[in-house]
Amino acid sequence: MKKKLLIIGASVLQLPAIKKAKEMGLEVAVADYNPLAIGIPYADKYFKASTIDIKAICKVAEDYLPDGIMTLATDMPMRSIATATTKLGLPGITLETAVKSTDKGEMIKAFKEHGVAAPWFFIIENAHSLESVKEKITFPCIMKPADNSGSRGVVLVKNADELAAAYSYSYEHSHGGAVLVEEYLEGNEVSVEVIINKGKAHILEVTDKLTTGNPYFVEMGHSQPSKFVGADLKAIHLLAENAVAAVGIKDGPAHVEIMVTQNGPVMIELGARMGGDFITTHLIPLSTGIDMIKATIDISLGNVPDLEQKQHYGSAIRYFNVPCGTIQSINGVEEAVKLEGIKEIFITKQIGEKSTIIRSSIDRVGMVIAQGFDAKDAVEKCEMAMKMIKIDLL
Repeated sequence: MKKKLLIIGASVLQLPAIKKAKEMGLEVAVADYNPLAIGIPYADKYFKASTIDIKAICKVAEDYLPDGIMTLATDMPMRSIATATTKLGLPGITLETAVKSTDKGEMIKAFKEHGVAAPWFFIIENAHSLESVKEKITFPCIMKPADNSGSRGVVLVKNADELAAAYSYSYEHSHGGAVLVEEYLEGNEVSVEVIINKGKAHILEVTDKLTTGNPYFVEMGHSQPSKFVGADLKAIHLLAENAVAAVGIKDGPAHVEIMVTQNGPVMIELGARMGGDFITTHLIPLSTGIDMIKATIDISLGNVPDLEQKQHYGSAIRYFNVPCGTIQSINGVEEAVKLEGIKEIFITKQIGEKSTIIRSSIDRVGMVIAQGFDAKDAVEKCEMAMKMIKIDLL
């Protein structure tokens, strides 16, 4: 009899997991409130339920009785999944860990309690609590929602005069209303892709980041392997391992974001799930040969994941940075994708849509993914392909 996997969410983010699970010979059910979600036709069964409705997801799980429950590249359903796996006695994280890995206030408190290097911070529940800590804040600082991702609501605050406007911006992007004010870290940002199995953290790769910089810090590129080596790389690995332990992840993936400062690596935040932005679905397999989606599915089913590195290549992704305007035409994609090493080219906005200031990941226009002999080679291939693509604006 086929093992059954319940995937929470059926959007484009979860589609690679749905396809991989089918490829593994599993019976796949998906739960999503949207009956038109792109992943539903690829699954064997569909349950209409909001991914953040804990009671509804638990009801689906109790009715379906899967052998494993998981999602891909999103924080939103983690509390639903944790509650459901605990009820059914399946592998996964606890609700406490789900809270610590989705609420940035609880997360940074866990880091501090366990001696994990992290910025100073204040949790702002309302405008009054912001006023009460105003004199303690040093500038520049970062303000961000306690419970969002994709750089939504993240902004640099340069001085006290900008606090009120920054609070309004971050609050607008907060689901629960809490906002975090924290130290502004300068340095080189990296992410660490981790699989934790039975309490042991396995570092798969470290990814170098390229962002828009202040004030919004939206990611515009990633490359593997990292330029950091030796003692610096070991320090990054150790910090990532300590961070996942601090929030209590015992089984499953983790995406750990770190700033490498002149005083060493410091935590930014983490997610108890695979990273988005094509890092884990595309870059990890291209650079290491490790199938992180399959490994995550295997852990959710209680299987031993295959984490052996099979190759040593470079991989990279670069996002288009175009001026503001209305997209009139997009040319050169068919020629660019034929270049050696180019693996994927995605254009995420259509002709007639507007290109805007990049304030979050959803504002990006598209991207190029490449494989090379090393990270530098992969980045150069991305840039070569991007030069061949012409996006005309009005």
